[in-house]
Amino acid sequence: MNQEIFNKAMQVMKEAYGENAGFFEGQYEAIEATLSNKRTLVVQKTGWGKSLVYFVASKILGGVTLIISPLLVLMDNQMEYAEKFHLKCGVINSSVKDEARTEFFEKLKNQEYDVVFTTPETLQKEEVQSMLPQLPIRLLVIDECHCISDWGHDFRLQYSKLNRVIAQMPENVAVLGTTATANDRVIEDLKKQFGDNVFVSRGPLSRDSLHIEILKMNSQVERYAWMKENIPKLPGTGIVYCLTRRDCDLITDYLMENGISARRYYSDSENEETLRETERLFNANKIKVIVATVKLGMGYDKSDIGFVIHYQKPSSVVAYYQQIGRAGRKEGMEAYCYMMTGEEDDKISTYFIEHAFPTEEEERKIIDALEQTAEGLSVNDMMRLCDIRRTDMERVLNMLMNQDVIYKDGSKYKRSMNPYHYNGEHYDNIKKMKYAELDTMKQYIHTKECLSKFIVNCLNDDTAKPCGKCANCLQKEIFDPVVKPTAEDIAQVEQMIGARYLEIEPKKRWPVAENGLDRNTVISALNETGLALSKYGQAGYGEMVAHDKYHEAEFRDELVQKSIAVLKEKLADQGYTAVTNIPSARNKKVENFARKLAEGLGMEYLDTLKKTDPDAPQQKTLNNSFHQFDNVKNSMQIKDGVIVPENVILVDDMVDSGWTLTVGGWYLLKHGAQKVFPFCLADSSMTGDD
Repeated sequence: MNQEIFNKAMQVMKEAYGENAGFFEGQYEAIEATLSNKRTLVVQKTGWGKSLVYFVASKILGGVTLIISPLLVLMDNQMEYAEKFHLKCGVINSSVKDEARTEFFEKLKNQEYDVVFTTPETLQKEEVQSMLPQLPIRLLVIDECHCISDWGHDFRLQYSKLNRVIAQMPENVAVLGTTATANDRVIEDLKKQFGDNVFVSRGPLSRDSLHIEILKMNSQVERYAWMKENIPKLPGTGIVYCLTRRDCDLITDYLMENGISARRYYSDSENEETLRETERLFNANKIKVIVATVKLGMGYDKSDIGFVIHYQKPSSVVAYYQQIGRAGRKEGMEAYCYMMTGEEDDKISTYFIEHAFPTEEEERKIIDALEQTAEGLSVNDMMRLCDIRRTDMERVLNMLMNQDVIYKDGSKYKRSMNPYHYNGEHYDNIKKMKYAELDTMKQYIHTKECLSKFIVNCLNDDTAKPCGKCANCLQKEIFDPVVKPTAEDIAQVEQMIGARYLEIEPKKRWPVAENGLDRNTVISALNETGLALSKYGQAGYGEMVAHDKYHEAEFRDELVQKSIAVLKEKLADQGYTAVTNIPSARNKKVENFARKLAEGLGMEYLDTLKKTDPDAPQQKTLNNSFHQFDNVKNSMQIKDGVIVPENVILVDDMVDSGWTLTVGGWYLLKHGAQKVFPFCLADSSMTGDD
């Protein structure tokens, strides 16, 4: 032990916490290593106090500490904690507006900050890069550093270039990486990227405050009912984790409707202030529960979280460990963790695994397109040339930029001189690892051994003993009294789901300029805001639609009668007199459904639209607006001689992109209709995961 460093560290601790302050096991050793060895990797359990290591080191080193963090909420937590050590903090990220950015850079030039927080994305920006050489940086901290590794459970592309930042740091700059979720493979990868002589601080990962139980509930309805009955009984505040934003929305609305104060929490770049407000309310215990995607995961620190519920099974044990690690951090507090499992869990996880990396076809399409022009192409230019979904397009572009195969010049992307090679083997190896993690989760939900021990063993910590607190150890429920949903509870949920319809928002602008349609100009004849009866595949009507679409000759009468009832209520006294439908060259299932609707509504059925190209691809096989619009525009027209009534209901079975209904409605409106109300049995659009 270096006595001089120890004395300085203890002085910092006493100034922050008082004369009786001390370190948890391993904390001082990590501080000394950071100050002595220059390259340190801290792998310690959630709640251990990893941020204390770099704040104490910052006080001793002086100069500027640059902290790279993946989440804005994590920065907020850390800045509050830094105040204990009287550190002056600055932050620069996507949420900082222009005026505040100017002030930040002015203070940065004047060296008024002890600690600067930023994100990997912001760090790469030219304005930040130009400032770095001018700063007396003494410590570089990479929080949640498992994100650097391809093998980490939460690999982030923006993190992958940080090894270059590490390599560029002078020898007198200390480098510290922290994480709670790195297994042996990830640690070895990080040691290579951190450079020579890396000191690894690694401790036991078991969390003694957590009581864990698995709830095997295939029925979504049963899971809803369980939450309604039991969340009010669970101690303190908590988090419900979902795999999709759509589930966050539905569960939040359901809990609120049943008197449980809840807020949703997921990525929404246009509404960061709403997220901050949700955090403030939650931190002040003004709401019982946050319903969140993985957006509220890494490093979020509210010490008195009393419970964590997973609505679906996560894709990996490592991600699960991190998320339940949000609970029970306050000394002496007990917390309860429930994982629900259902049939849809693996389908969602598999989708995310398969779409994590670009295909060779996607990459080559973009490379080929860029090689045809010296001027470069915008995202919209490439979407017109390549039928790739916008989110996938942006992912591919980021991957190619990360490999230095392409570069960005203003709003245009251009081909670099570097050779291109598809990293398919590497992508496949990571996919295999992800599927292996998914298999481990399946083993976890069926294991008879201690649930806590199983989890930390998966993180290569073999020090764990049976916890004596999980449902497997206790051989009973972890919390008493837990109420099992009654038949009445389940019926109430079914009724709620059956009454939850989705709006079909009309498209506002055409994506291309063709046949008299001006690109990016307002569509002159707009549909009304329409209605989808269900979310495709969701419990209740969504499941019925999914089955009938592919396994029955007609949509069942229950769907017909429910649709008639909904439309009678929704469109009462609005003057609708006729029903028509989007035509199909494959079968008459939608037409027959529309005819039954018209009869039940007491309206006229009209055959108004025709398919002009029976060989046109199905809309669901196309990926972006340019190609979806072009496909439907070229394959559908109004029938000759049709007299279109003023107010008409336009029916289809599914809505995804919305272009089929938009173009169909536009034809009707251009040929005499005053109002077109779109109606579909299900919304089949995908929803993001963070």
